[in-house]
Amino acid sequence: MKIAVLHTSFVFVSVEPVINDLIAEMMPDAEVMHFVDSDVLATVVREGGISARSEERMTHLAQAAEAAGADIIFSACSSLGPALDVAARAVQTPVVKVDEAMAIVAAQTGSRIGVLATVPTTLAPTSDLIQAKADELGREVTIEQRLTAGAFDILMGGDRETHDRMVIAEAAELAKNVDLIVLAQASMGRLAGTLQETTGLQVLTSPRIGVELLAERVRELAR
Repeated sequence: MKIAVLHTSFVFVSVEPVINDLIAEMMPDAEVMHFVDSDVLATVVREGGISARSEERMTHLAQAAEAAGADIIFSACSSLGPALDVAARAVQTPVVKVDEAMAIVAAQTGSRIGVLATVPTTLAPTSDLIQAKADELGREVTIEQRLTAGAFDILMGGDRETHDRMVIAEAAELAKNVDLIVLAQASMGRLAGTLQETTGLQVLTSPRIGVELLAERVRELAR
């Protein structure tokens, strides 16, 4: 089984390779191919949203993955989630988004949901995805967004410790107003346990349950 992983920054391949590790753990026999547009996330942040050109770039990544023979495509970036919806319509290969499973669990279990991010452009796509899943389930939820400004740039510079301190402090403040916290980016996932201990709340993160959903889809394709 060939899995194509779409990345929007090399940080997720080199500095924070959690997706690679989880795929290796759950699907050790899979052949993994990586497709990276190392500037598109920076472009979305710079432009303050997803332009038609950014949608085209993600579509090109998905098409390249399909041309390389991928059986399934996994998008590892939450900020570009809406662009992946566009890309998915341009290919025949199934597409799974990293935060899809997380959004479902959040909508099922939370009422006052806090969405915590370190990249501003991730807040709206993650919140919208959770709201969409809640609407599908007929559940009323409120969503509070919180940005740890500057933390992502610090992480990309290699300073995990400062990044982590900033995120922990922001989560502690957010926890005063919500009953569940969603980490809007895979790059924050390794802090979930620490944040649960700090806040006393359930903290959802996308990587593991996102890859679990991917593994489920891979099993379905193999049948």
